[in-house]
Order: sequence, then C-alpha cells, then structure tokens
Amino acid sequence: MFVDHLKVYAKAGDGGNGVVHWIRHKYVPKGGPDGGDGGRGGHVILKVDPHTDSLRTLFFKPKAIAEAGQAGARQGKTGRNGRHFTVKVPAGTLVHRLDPETGEKGEQVADLTADGEEFILCHGGKGGRGNEHFKTSTNRAPAEAEPGQPGEEGWFFFELRKIADAGMVGFPNAGKSSLVAALSAARPKIAAYPFTTLQPMVGVIEYPGFLRATVADIPGLIEGAHANRGLGHEFLRHIMRCRVLLFVLDMAASDGREPWDDLAALRTEVSLYSEELARRPWLIVANKMDVDGTRTRLKTLKQRFKRIEIIESSTVDAPGVDALKERLQELATRPR
Repeated sequence: MFVDHLKVYAKAGDGGNGVVHWIRHKYVPKGGPDGGDGGRGGHVILKVDPHTDSLRTLFFKPKAIAEAGQAGARQGKTGRNGRHFTVKVPAGTLVHRLDPETGEKGEQVADLTADGEEFILCHGGKGGRGNEHFKTSTNRAPAEAEPGQPGEEGWFFFELRKIADAGMVGFPNAGKSSLVAALSAARPKIAAYPFTTLQPMVGVIEYPGFLRATVADIPGLIEGAHANRGLGHEFLRHIMRCRVLLFVLDMAASDGREPWDDLAALRTEVSLYSEELARRPWLIVANKMDVDGTRTRLKTLKQRFKRIEIIESSTVDAPGVDALKERLQELATRPR
C-alpha cells in the first residue's frame, strides 16, 4: 500500500518531577535536602531513511509519542531521560502544523530531503529541579521542588513529494512506465490498460563518471484531474520538486485522441493544479514513434509547437531512448 499524505499526532515526553528528600544517615538524622532533578522528556524525531519509500508505517498508527522523563531520586540523583521516539520518513517529506481549531494545514515546519537528515518535531519537556537547588543561607531545609515541564505536542500533516530531476506527465497508456523501464533500472508494472501505474515511481539513470539523473513516473492524468478526478490529482504533488517536466504523448493515437489535443489538456490540468508548476521548464517526448503513421502526426505537432523542444522516442528503438537519456543528463547536471 502506498501512502503519501496523512495526519499525525505527536507528543514529546514530559519532564520528570524534581523530588523533595532529606539526608538521613545513621549519624546524620536531620541532614539537609538532597532531592534530585527529574529527567528530560524524550523528543519526537523525524529521520530520513533511504529504505523507506512511503508513509505507510504511520497509516495504521498515526501517533508518535515519546517517553516521559523519570522523577529525581535521593542523594541528588537525576532521573533517567525519556527515550526519543524516532519516525523514519522518506526523502521529500514535508510537514505542516495543523490548526488546532479548524484542522486546516498551517505553517510548514520541516522539509526533509537528504538521506540521514534529522528534525526534532516535538521537544521533550525539561525535568524539574529537586529541593537541593532551593537551599539558601536563610532556608536550610526547603520543602520545595519543581514539576517537570510538559513536552511539546500537536497535530501535523505529513506530505510526501518525490524528489526527481524530471517528471513524466501523460495520459494513461502514453508509455511512461515503459520509458522509465527502458531508461533506468526501475521495473514498474506495464500493461495495455489504463492506470497500470498506481503509485509514483522514481527511476535512476546511471551515467559514466558517477553521474546520475532521476525521472519520476506518476499515474496517468485524465481531464479534470485538478478537480480530484481519477488518480492524477493524488500524485501531481510528486512532480512539484522536478526541475523539468516531460510531457509524454502517444503519437500512435492508440485511444483515438490526437497528441496535440492531449498536450493541450495536460498543460491545462497542470496549470489549474499549480501555476508555479506550469511555469516550470518543459519539453515534449513524442513516444511510440515506431508505429506507422506517427511521422505525419509528428510533423503537425512540430508546426503547432514550434518553440518547444520535441524528443522522439520509442521503447523498441534504442536510438530514441538514447537521445532522451542524453538530454536528461544535460538537464540533470545543469545548475539549479
């Protein structure tokens, strides 16, 4: 099951209470105060794990609660600190605070993008001081101690946005999954029916000199995706981080639609979803060029979109895939 957004309740541990205690030894029947401090409450920590690809671990238990600190003890001993609660999240996780009254998404508190990166979502409460801290020259036997401070808590909205250099946008059956499989080591499910891809997938393309480019394949859009029709709306968030968009067109018109009409519809859906995304650099991947009749459509497409770069491609034609690989390498190594 793929989970890329959910609400999570997080609560850091409360600090342990300071204690009131007195020194009581055989030959010191009425000694001074020796009550110790309470331990610090545990933090709720988010950590980017390279082996985690979704938020599904939080789906069945959307709570992250750290351990409270222990109370202090006699002889000035400090209570044990509470254990931290660490939540493993995938790279590309955004976290927003939820408004406690309306439940609406509020300020962004974290954007985790690097493997191993950590962020303290909720800080544990500080432990209270024991009565030994309150001894003064005029008060030699203070019967006073502090309670531990409460740990931070709140509701948060977790949202995953995949990180890739390029994002593929296209209608179902445009051949995006086949292209990702041909370009990289990724092995998405491929079949001749709509919505084969049910979750976003990032393919990694290796180049000489330890260079790489990443390309995201998201489920096919349909008209009305911006208004939450079909599957595309759920996954458009995953191309928000891409530096370039690849509009993959079925030049064979397998579903009876012309590729230029598909492109106009796709551009409209992306624009309605996010104007910022629509302003991102983009190019056209004219796919399935091995099918008869595609040359005529390609000529028409070039006439209609004279200023847009068009790359011819076919998963059964190695030169076409190689040309797309080379272009992706240029895009991936270009400074942001």
